[in-house]
Amino acid sequence: MLTLTYRFRIYPQAAQQQELIEWMDICRNAYNYGLRQIKDWCNSRKCLVDRCSIHHEYILGADLPFPNEAVQHSALPGAKKEFPRLALVPSQVLQQTIKQLHRSWEGFQKLGHGFSRFKKYGQFKSLLFPQFKTSPIVGTNLSCKGSRKAQPPTNFALLLPKLGQVKVNLHRPIPDGFIVKQVRILKKADRWYASISLQCDVNVPDPIPHGYPIGVDIGLEKFLATSDGVLVKPPKFFKSLQSKLKLLQRRLSRKQKRKVCGAGFLARSFPRERSKNYEKARIKVALVHHQIDNTRKDFHFKQAHALCDAGDMVFMEDLDYTVMAKGMFGKHMLDGGFGAFRTIVKYVCWKRDKFFGVVNARGTSQECPECGATVKKDLSVRVHSCPECGFTTDRDVASGLVIRNRGIELVSTVGQTGIEIAYADGLPGAGENQSRSKSKTRKGKTRKSKL
Repeated sequence: MLTLTYRFRIYPQAAQQQELIEWMDICRNAYNYGLRQIKDWCNSRKCLVDRCSIHHEYILGADLPFPNEAVQHSALPGAKKEFPRLALVPSQVLQQTIKQLHRSWEGFQKLGHGFSRFKKYGQFKSLLFPQFKTSPIVGTNLSCKGSRKAQPPTNFALLLPKLGQVKVNLHRPIPDGFIVKQVRILKKADRWYASISLQCDVNVPDPIPHGYPIGVDIGLEKFLATSDGVLVKPPKFFKSLQSKLKLLQRRLSRKQKRKVCGAGFLARSFPRERSKNYEKARIKVALVHHQIDNTRKDFHFKQAHALCDAGDMVFMEDLDYTVMAKGMFGKHMLDGGFGAFRTIVKYVCWKRDKFFGVVNARGTSQECPECGATVKKDLSVRVHSCPECGFTTDRDVASGLVIRNRGIELVSTVGQTGIEIAYADGLPGAGENQSRSKSKTRKGKTRKSKL
C-alpha cells in the first residue's frame, strides 16, 4: 500500500473559519478532559496503602478500569447529552482527538516521550477527518465576493461534513489510481491548509544500490559539501529575519493580552476574550515564523533534488542532531534544520529511485580519503593536507569523500548480488578528487566472492 500526503492551501469563508476555530476549542477541551481522567487515575494509585494526601491525591474505586481509548470512546455519546457543545463537532473528528491523546500516552509509556500536557487556548491547531465515502474534492462555482484575500486560481472545493464546501487551491492534480483516505485541516498563523492523505493499492520496492555514489557532509560553515567538490553556503533563514522578529515580539509583549472588565480587572475567567491589538501582533509574529519555515523547507527540497541529479547513491552521516542542538551553536544548528534535511533527502531519494544510506560518523573529518591515514585537525583548520600521501583538498570535501568511501564499503558487503557500483571515470567533476575507491580494470577473470 502506497501512501502519499499532499498539502493544499484552502480558503474558508469567515463563517467557516469561526466554526473551525470553535471545533478546535471543543476538541481541545475534550483532549484536556480525557487527560485529566488519566492523571486522576494515576494519582489515585500513587498514594500509600494505609493513607493518602488530603491536598492533591484521592482514592478512586479499586475496580475502576483505566480510562483507555475504548472506555473514553464509549463515553462520548453520554457526554454529548451532558455537554451539548460536543455535538457541534463531527463525531469522527472528536474520536480522533481521543485517539491522538492515547497515541501520546503510548509514546510516553513505550518510547520514552514526555508526559502529555494540557493544551491552552490556541494550541490545538488541527482537525482530522478520518474517512470519506466518496472523494471530498469536488468542482465548485462558489464565489467569494467581498473577500479581501487572494482567491485560489482553481475551481475546486473540499466537501467536509457539517462544514460544506471549502475552496482549495489544487496546485497539483491528484495522481491516477489514488483515493482520498483522510483530510487534516491545519491552521498556521492566519492561513489554512488541508493535508490530504492519498492511497493506492500498489507495492513499491525500496531502491537498491546502483550507479554513481556521492557523499554529503553538512555543517555550519558550509551547509553541505559533496564528494564531487560542490559547496553550498548556509542561507541562515532565522538569522536573516531575527531583527524583524525581535521587533515584532517586543511590540507583542507590550500589548494588553485580555480585555478589561468594567471594574478594571483582567477578565481571567474568559481566556478567549483576547484584545484585538494583541491578536494582530501575535499573527504578525506567527507569519514571520511561518515564512522562515516555508523558505527553509523549500531550500531543503531544492538541495535534495540537486543531490539526486548529481548521483544515484547518496550517503550521509548518522548523527544525532538533537544532541548537537543543545551545544554552544544550538541556535545555528536549529536554523539549518539538518535533521529535517536528512529526512527530506531520504524521501526524495526514495521517490526518484535513488539509493540513500547513512554511515558511521566517527572520525570522518580526521581521516584521509586517499590513503586512510589519520590526520588530526581542530575546527580552525579548514584545509585537509595529508602528510602521508600529500593529498590536499577542502576539509569538508575530504569528509564527503570519506563518507562516500564508507558508503561504498557498506553496500559492497559479501552476499549482496546485483549491485552495480561504478565510479564513473571521466565524468565532469570526477577527475578532480580521485580516491582509492576508483574503479580499476582487472586482467583475467573476476574473482568470485566466498559465501
